[in-house]
Amino acid sequence: MPTHVVILAAGKGTRMNSDYPKVLHELGGKPMLEHVVETASSLDNSSVHVVIGQGSDQVVQHFSDKPSLLWVTQEQQLGTGHAVAQAIPGIEISADSIVLVLCGDVPLIKKGTIEELTRNASPTTLALLTLITETPQGLGRIVRDEKDSVIAIVEDKDADNQQRTIKEINSGIMAIPSIKLKEWLAKLENSNSQGEYYLTDVIAMAVKDGCEIYTKTITDEFEVQGVNDKKQLARLERHYQMMKIDQLLAAGVTVLDPARVDIRGDVHCGKDVTVDINVIFEGTVTLGDGVVIGPNVVIKNTVIKNNSTILANSIIEDSEIGSECSVGPFARLRPGTHLDDAVKVGNFVEIKNSNLGKGSKANHFSYIGDADLGEGVNVGAGTIFCNYDGAYKHRSVIGNNVFIGSNSTLVSPVNVAAGAFVAAGSTINSDVQENELAIGRGKQRNISGWKRPTKNKD
Repeated sequence: MPTHVVILAAGKGTRMNSDYPKVLHELGGKPMLEHVVETASSLDNSSVHVVIGQGSDQVVQHFSDKPSLLWVTQEQQLGTGHAVAQAIPGIEISADSIVLVLCGDVPLIKKGTIEELTRNASPTTLALLTLITETPQGLGRIVRDEKDSVIAIVEDKDADNQQRTIKEINSGIMAIPSIKLKEWLAKLENSNSQGEYYLTDVIAMAVKDGCEIYTKTITDEFEVQGVNDKKQLARLERHYQMMKIDQLLAAGVTVLDPARVDIRGDVHCGKDVTVDINVIFEGTVTLGDGVVIGPNVVIKNTVIKNNSTILANSIIEDSEIGSECSVGPFARLRPGTHLDDAVKVGNFVEIKNSNLGKGSKANHFSYIGDADLGEGVNVGAGTIFCNYDGAYKHRSVIGNNVFIGSNSTLVSPVNVAAGAFVAAGSTINSDVQENELAIGRGKQRNISGWKRPTKNKD
């Protein structure tokens, strides 16, 4: 059955107190709308229509890598019914197709939930997702008859005192036969306290036309929690994080304090992995068996292989780390860094777009950029690879078992062949051959009678 997904994402979000469209505010490291789009796009035989309004240019720009999305502009925000009506001209109406309505600010809706709705919708059945809650205030109530059949949805501001006691509420998510929806939308009126065209009014129309109302009722408030302000966003963020951490715990990962780890992407772990406090994972991160992540570490789009240790306060991005490596504390691995097995990168070392061979080490206070280091290389403290000439980046190659003394400067491009030794304090701007000692120091002069500069009192 063809499914046309309509995502409502045109709201202004005034309570967010932000210049950004509400649906672009992030949950778990990506916009709320992106969560909904990904879930909707995973459905079989579906097209996705996104109704936008406030900040539409920003929204479209963010999803520029998803050309299959169909954009619909709601120039005036006249209610949910009006929003869905704007999408109807772009939907191929047929006898067997349905329209699934989702909300761009309800990011945690599950694929399984909406699949059940679409399975139970048909040309003669409207499928509705409802929630049982102890706090229904401000939400549309599900009104049922004596046979427990749904007969209407009444918005909170239009409900009477008896209806406000109802604890079953509308989630805003429903699957509707497309032919009937087009017919019902044309009949909507705005004679209510808000002066808006409510999509929920189609429920009463469906009942009147003899259309069956199928309901799926859930009790997980977070799955259908909409976000209208930063407080709700923060509450949903913490719930989302605990969901992700629970997955790690179930996989056998030791998380020292689940409340102090953030996952903003996907983390895949082997056995006996340990994660300390205040760790942030972004993008796609893969941790091998026995990996230990210390406190206050940020890791983004990185593979770390078996039994490697990342020490406190290190930042690692778009890198690959071999087995038995040690990184940190206070190390920074920038994009394009590749460490072979048993490499040691110590405190205050920064590496960018470079390869370090097996057993090589840079223990402290160094910058390695655009370089290929062989196996067993020792990089002394204070060493700098000068890879940028002000216009272009240049690459250097360091052979196996090279020793680079402390406080050395390598002016790229330069090649230092296997077994060579660079004396401490040297500036190297030409190639060094195998097993040579390179000394690039200025001659020392000691000047007698020299006086330290003093400030002029005047």
